[in-house]
Amino acid sequence: QDLRSRPLPMSQRRALWQEQQKKVPVVSKGESWRRKNAKLLREGKEALKEILYFFSPWRKALQLIGGESWTRSAGQSSFLPFRHALIAGFVLVPSIVFRGSEGTGFPNLTGNTRAQDPVLLECMNYNPNPQGLVPFYTYILDVLLGTGFVELSYLFYGFYENTVVEDRNFYNIPLAYLLTAAFYFAFCLICIVVRSVWLGYAARVAVATGGQTGGEYSMIAFAGWDYGSLGDKETKLKQKNILYRLQVDLEEERLKNQAAALTLKQKVFLYSLRVLLLFLALGLIAAALFGIFQATQFSQKMSGREGIVGLLIQYLPSIVITAGNFVVPLLCDQIALLERYSPSVTIILALMRAVVLRLVGLGVLLFTLWTQVTCGGNPEEDDCRLCQYNYKLYQCWETRVGQEMYKLTVFDLLIAVATLVLVEFPRSRMVVDHSSNALVQKLGRQEFVIPSNVLVLVYGQTVVWTGALFCPLLPLINTVKFIILFYCKKITLFHNCRPALRTFRSTTSTFFFLVVLLFGWGLATTVMVYSVTAIHPSMSCGPFRFFDNMWLIVPATLYSLSDTSRDFLFFIGSQAFSIPLFILLCVVLCYFIALASVYGKTVRLLRTQLKLEGRDKQFLVKQIDALSKHLQIPTHRE
Repeated sequence: QDLRSRPLPMSQRRALWQEQQKKVPVVSKGESWRRKNAKLLREGKEALKEILYFFSPWRKALQLIGGESWTRSAGQSSFLPFRHALIAGFVLVPSIVFRGSEGTGFPNLTGNTRAQDPVLLECMNYNPNPQGLVPFYTYILDVLLGTGFVELSYLFYGFYENTVVEDRNFYNIPLAYLLTAAFYFAFCLICIVVRSVWLGYAARVAVATGGQTGGEYSMIAFAGWDYGSLGDKETKLKQKNILYRLQVDLEEERLKNQAAALTLKQKVFLYSLRVLLLFLALGLIAAALFGIFQATQFSQKMSGREGIVGLLIQYLPSIVITAGNFVVPLLCDQIALLERYSPSVTIILALMRAVVLRLVGLGVLLFTLWTQVTCGGNPEEDDCRLCQYNYKLYQCWETRVGQEMYKLTVFDLLIAVATLVLVEFPRSRMVVDHSSNALVQKLGRQEFVIPSNVLVLVYGQTVVWTGALFCPLLPLINTVKFIILFYCKKITLFHNCRPALRTFRSTTSTFFFLVVLLFGWGLATTVMVYSVTAIHPSMSCGPFRFFDNMWLIVPATLYSLSDTSRDFLFFIGSQAFSIPLFILLCVVLCYFIALASVYGKTVRLLRTQLKLEGRDKQFLVKQIDALSKHLQIPTHRE
């Protein structure tokens, strides 16, 4: 009989359990071998977890940050879904190894004779290296702009060759370049999906409680403590974390009660005010986007300038984008004070406005580059008729796009470090701490603004995704940038910032952050797909210089395979395979939809049952209380 079902004292149960443990069951050799291997596998997993924990430099810092009340959401925004090892292993290292070796260019491999056409020789003129002696500071400008010796490196698209090695081993560098970019984007999508798995817990809680905060209070009070927290430091961090969660829930409930108490006249006035403020915010965003468009056009037209003036002109789009990303959200935050939304809605609106500004601003920059590269999509114009792209302004347009993304990444890092050194530290350490002025003390230390800091990560990752095809080593640069930014933000948090006056619920904001990240991935994927399939590659540089578009490398490679391999791949892409696969996926999708519907009905039924049980318990407590008073039975309260 099971010990749990026997009415025995705990001491006797413990003694019986110990006796049962002494009776070792006889197992076969196969079962013993299976248990031994399972134990070794379990120990190996634990050892691997310990090793990964040891090599995670941010884990302790994030744990420390997560306990602070003003950085709850910031601690969950450490998303770095880039893996430059993929690019290094399949493109960079083979390009270095096979550079200068005997190989076959794709004009000879596919029978393309455009390389020998004397009319197109002007399209193949590309030499970004300056001739003669240059001043020393030119090398510094080259590092900042991605020009000169930096442009003629493995950092940018134009330096890679269109070589197919056929000596002892076969290696197709153009195909590897394209497939690596495609797998990189697919890998990042998988990272986003895996990152969002933890939201299933919040979704289950929301479904089970019906979106009410009463269940959340109970969970925080009775199941929120981590008994693995040892020591005063860890205990205080956990206490701060629980206190912050309770503050968020109470603030949300208070604002809901205030909104429910408004009269009809007050509601009409409030909604009218919100509509007007919405149009005002959209007007500010539109003005910033127009400024980005004008700055990009001016910068591309004046790209021939040199020296410091040329540096400022080249960085003009980045300067305008950064200024707009700083000023417009600041004004929108002041507008949000008049809108009187709840903290969760406020952070969502701030994120939406910042998303529209940053992602659409990046889209405006790319659209401006597209209009100038493709002559507005009209290849029959004079500048585009010969090479199918504006070869007079862009001898290697892929490298130019990569340079723009490179400058955005570098400028973002420079601004972050300069802000920390020149603004945040002087404000907190030199002004606020050593000034008795009433206005200075009223302003005080700056707050850690969660939306802007979260969107910095999203924007930086979107820029990297957009430039990954044209600047293959940009993910590596972004890795270094994010490491520096993390420690800069950490210093700012603990030395220059004060707790935020407004609290935010992290569940909603983190979910929205992942959705925004997915939108950024979609924008970058659209740019990559359009560049690969629709725009003519540069004839003077890059692995695809003699193709009408980059995608043609795939069918050209397929036709060079054996008949069996080619027929198999064509069958996978045919209707005979895709239609049954689509039907099967539809059946599986319908099954999961039906299963979700059944689970939803079960959850609603259980929720109703929980409410009824709660009412029954309240009724029984009232009956016991009334009966106790009637029989004059003393209670603990008396």
